[in-house]
Amino acid sequence: MGAAIITNLPALLVVVPLLLAPVSALLPSAHLAWMLTLIGAGSSFIAALMLQSITETGVRISYHLGNWEPPWGIEFVVDSATSLTLVVMTGLGFLATLAARRLVASEINDKDSGKFYSAWMLVSGGLFGLVLTADAFNLFVFLEISALSSVILIGMGAGTDRRALVAGYHYLVIGAVGATFYVIGVGFIYAMTGTLNMGDMAARIPEAGGNAVLYVGFGFMVAGMLVKAAIFPVHIWLPAAYSYAPSAVSTLLAAIATKAALYVLARILFTIFGGVPEIVDIAVTNVIVPLAIGGIFVGTIMAIYEADIKKMFAHSSVAQIGYIALGLGLATPAGISAGFIHIGNHALIKGGIFMAIGGFVAALGARASLDNITGIGRRMPLTATAFLICGLSLAGLPLTAGFISKLYLVRAILETESYLILALVLISSALSVVYLWKIMEVMWMQPAPVRSPKLVENPAIYLPLWIVAFGNIWFGIDASWLVAAARFASTALLGGGA
Repeated sequence: MGAAIITNLPALLVVVPLLLAPVSALLPSAHLAWMLTLIGAGSSFIAALMLQSITETGVRISYHLGNWEPPWGIEFVVDSATSLTLVVMTGLGFLATLAARRLVASEINDKDSGKFYSAWMLVSGGLFGLVLTADAFNLFVFLEISALSSVILIGMGAGTDRRALVAGYHYLVIGAVGATFYVIGVGFIYAMTGTLNMGDMAARIPEAGGNAVLYVGFGFMVAGMLVKAAIFPVHIWLPAAYSYAPSAVSTLLAAIATKAALYVLARILFTIFGGVPEIVDIAVTNVIVPLAIGGIFVGTIMAIYEADIKKMFAHSSVAQIGYIALGLGLATPAGISAGFIHIGNHALIKGGIFMAIGGFVAALGARASLDNITGIGRRMPLTATAFLICGLSLAGLPLTAGFISKLYLVRAILETESYLILALVLISSALSVVYLWKIMEVMWMQPAPVRSPKLVENPAIYLPLWIVAFGNIWFGIDASWLVAAARFASTALLGGGA
């Protein structure tokens, strides 16, 4: 029994949340639905850790669904890159679920909780499938499952802010454009290679040489993933989606959603098309790196001029996604490793920040802005201190996870002798301190308004938040596990095969 479970872990990671989703929708109690979701999220995290322990040193697992051999059947592949991404996603997904009980109770009607947690599990299962599948069309299916259920979750914020409906609609339309671009690209590549299996595609694509159809298909696939990963300038769905979604949803999406798309982008660049390096060079040099730098600056500047806290950090996410894309765009082992290190650290940073903002929103009973969080550092010290730690990590302060990300990204840039890019990264990092300082100033250095009501901190929110904050410190002091895992991930991606 135990051996059968271990053998089928790749499939179970996807199937369990998808099967639990309809059960959750039928449960009569919000607490029961949350408990079921928590069990599903915890099981996924344990499964991801087990897979990571098997593949962390380069072992590759190929799982054939229904025992159908690839390329005819659907294959799930777990290598070092897959397992690291899954550990990050499932770990933060579990902590977000832990905090969700109180956050959801404050923003979602009890009678809708079952449906909420059902969509939550569909998002998780869809994103895990996105990372695990080695079938290009199957990836599109998981893309749609996660996107449509994300739209539902965002739209459920309409109970507290009607703008959530517009944000969900934009996410639906723009996300559909991205998915359509991707599947059109798959169609072109299928026409050239006659296969949908990524490993098989990777083996056959070099035979096509400089065929124009190959370039067109590649362009569509990459363009679709740029939209899904919210890379500038096709990021316009992200600020509104993160800002107006319920706080628990903002936490989940900021921590794990774009990470899956960035992982798929890396797979397309370095695994599927790894055999034609000239096409990858064109993409990273002329598209990925310039857009990443554009996103870093645009996201940071937009955050500086924003007064709404959730929207501020949503813009900041555009900039942070730019850092990850820049690492991947360097297309060197050190650059890709830096990208994966920041995938892990950014999940920790933004997961904690949006969780803390959710705590502020739940206590204030209103959106968090620079005006109404004045003096909140003394009124909610536990939540505000954890928020401060995650904020300092975002700025890249030494002894925090964010510093490790910046350190390895700078090293990777220095290896390529791209001193202009290095200067731009350092300038943008300095600019990020501006919007963080604005928040810290009103939170800690200004007194609370006279006769302001007492704010209550809820342990159901601040305990998982402190686990994330501790993670930010831990990986700032000892990042050896993450750095080693990211190096193996880089090797797995550049080693070819899917």
